[in-house]
Amino acid sequence: MKLTYHGQSCFVIESGEHRLVIDPFLSGNPNAVAKPEDIKVQWVVLTHGHADHVLDAETIARNNNATIIAANELAVYYASKGLNVHPMGIGGKRDFPFGRVKVTLAFHGSGVETENGLVYVGPPVGFLLTLEGKTIYHAGDTGLFGDMKILGELNTIDLALLPIGDNFTMGPDDALIAAEWLKAKKVIPMHYNTFPLIAQDGAKFVADCKARGIDALELKIGETFEL
Repeated sequence: MKLTYHGQSCFVIESGEHRLVIDPFLSGNPNAVAKPEDIKVQWVVLTHGHADHVLDAETIARNNNATIIAANELAVYYASKGLNVHPMGIGGKRDFPFGRVKVTLAFHGSGVETENGLVYVGPPVGFLLTLEGKTIYHAGDTGLFGDMKILGELNTIDLALLPIGDNFTMGPDDALIAAEWLKAKKVIPMHYNTFPLIAQDGAKFVADCKARGIDALELKIGETFEL
């Protein structure tokens, strides 16, 4: 299984014949090396409705006739545009052709910017994705919260993708605590250095993780990690 980082919180997961993109934000990301038309997937997984997570979701879904997996209200929003969707709710799980998806809490906001202003599209979420017997936790945009301990106790997390940008999400210090609570076998930081407000030192975060006995890796944009 391969995981490619495309900046901010966007990843493409490849597992056999299956391809998923999480939180596609390419056309608006000054650091992105891929374009929306480069992304070939069957599934689009969205943690919430903010533009830096969904800007290219509609384009990619249409180009690939892909199904969007998202919280119910966000899924309904995209269904109203004629797209294929699978709505889910916090705590719910579902088996898909590529593996299992379980929806987790995230503490943030969620709204889509439209011509008529901001439209509320349900709760922000995170995802536990299990493919090929491996579990990936994509935290979405979130602050540190106590139930991360429970996620770590109830699940064997092979890879945790954690925001470290601060200001809008948890920063490196809280993300380090999250990494400890989740007991993930490996941690990759995300949601940083896209804009000045979320500038962080990814290499330092990785070093701090390793100092506490947590395996971590900073993926550069465009780089691929094999799990």
